[in-house]
Amino acid sequence: MNSHRAIPALPRPPLGSGEAPPGPDRRLDMPRSPATILPMHNAPHPSFAAPRHRAVFVWLAAILAALAARPALALAQPEHHATPPAPLPAQPARSDARPVPIFNGRDLSGWWGAETENPAGYLALEPEALAAKKKASLDNILKHWRVEDGELINDGHGLYLTTERLFGDFELMLEYRTVAGADSGIYLRGYPQVQIWDSTEAGGKWHLGADKGSGGLWNNSPDAPGKDPLVLADAPFGEWNTLHIIMIGERVTVILNGHVVVDHARLENYFDRSKPLIARGPIQLQTHGGEIRFRNIAVREIGHHEANMALLRGGPMRHAGFDGPRFEQVFNGLTLAGWAGDTASYEVVDRTIRCLAGKGGTIYTEKEWADFEAKFEFLLPPGGNNGLAIRYPGAGDTAYVGMCELQVLDDSHPKYASLDPRQYHGSAYGMVAAHRGYLRPAGTWNVQHVRVEGSTITVELNGTQILNADLASVRDFMGDSAHYAGRSRTRGHFGFAGHNDPVAFRSIEIRAIKADAEAVLQPR
Repeated sequence: MNSHRAIPALPRPPLGSGEAPPGPDRRLDMPRSPATILPMHNAPHPSFAAPRHRAVFVWLAAILAALAARPALALAQPEHHATPPAPLPAQPARSDARPVPIFNGRDLSGWWGAETENPAGYLALEPEALAAKKKASLDNILKHWRVEDGELINDGHGLYLTTERLFGDFELMLEYRTVAGADSGIYLRGYPQVQIWDSTEAGGKWHLGADKGSGGLWNNSPDAPGKDPLVLADAPFGEWNTLHIIMIGERVTVILNGHVVVDHARLENYFDRSKPLIARGPIQLQTHGGEIRFRNIAVREIGHHEANMALLRGGPMRHAGFDGPRFEQVFNGLTLAGWAGDTASYEVVDRTIRCLAGKGGTIYTEKEWADFEAKFEFLLPPGGNNGLAIRYPGAGDTAYVGMCELQVLDDSHPKYASLDPRQYHGSAYGMVAAHRGYLRPAGTWNVQHVRVEGSTITVELNGTQILNADLASVRDFMGDSAHYAGRSRTRGHFGFAGHNDPVAFRSIEIRAIKADAEAVLQPR
């Protein structure tokens, strides 16, 4: 944002000074459990003392001594450092959460009853009103739900069991068994649903898609990813099914009886498809039309780092070396090779690019991009402010001369309380406001995906889509529309627009979108 604008804005460098830092890349493989790492032993391997290896070690020692005598290569740190840069905040390698039962096998403690109703509505009630709503539901659930031999049983009627606890990113594990003609489902954060139903022709719902099996996100739009399960994986009637659901942001993965039936697909907001899902909500067990039994219901909450790794890989079931269409690493983690602009205002530290405090300016990829997809991690200090330069021409104010500047902002900080909504994080600055409430706390790494196709731009933050806008259709601008002449650009650089705060970036990858190759999967 720029203090030289004639519209309300945050301080930023003068026009033409450029603006921001890029982030580095790092390994995307999930951290191994300590139990899988072989111990190291103090005793040398017997071969180390063998005469036939002694000459090799002497030769290696001579090479190392020669290298030590040469001047050190300046790889990562700019020359302006008088002292080593401050390290970035430590992040946990993995969530240490373990699966916790949410059904105790004895009674309905921890559950209440709700219908198919917008969770954003009832969770916004005053505490007393919400407590009254929950209390009023108990007679109904006690009439239609019962517990026998550690199994949770519904008679096919009544309200849906709803957890008292609210969940953000999580793994849900359970078993279920149903009967012919039954229809049920699992609501995630209160949104329908992972479908469970009779997949036989006799069940009478093949015209609705039951022939494809259970596990799909049935309430997604027609032909949307995840609506139909990838394979038919239902167990025969009378047998228990094992259901494993992973939810990160709006992204859902479903494994039914050991088969991936939904692979990292967005669960749409059934109640208002123009809005994202709420960040935290309950789990519901839906039922209508026939008896269903549940058992062994447990949840494991997913930590930020683990969620980030899954999002960067393209899903929890993907491997680091195979991530769908090929992405290009545009930061090597050591230098700013391949980047141009105000590189003196940034430092490379801990394999990240960080804007120097009190500095601004834009750095950007030397390569230009037309339609593209970018993914990266970023870390905001308290009150931090930065931006993404989209289709930037290489000079000028990124918000105006390029297609747009996407805000990178700690928008929960009190000093930003009175901004125009089009200035908050993820917004196309001055043009389209992003949905708020999905940033992690300052000092925590976030993952963001940006997709640019023609004049349309989408932003997904921590797995939740917060912006989907066609900039060509914008008619209401913050200030004079003439300022935004660059929004019609069809090609340009990708960069970071710094605004004096030490915002850091890493794991930056970009791929060009080619219409004829969108479905091609290839190893990285």
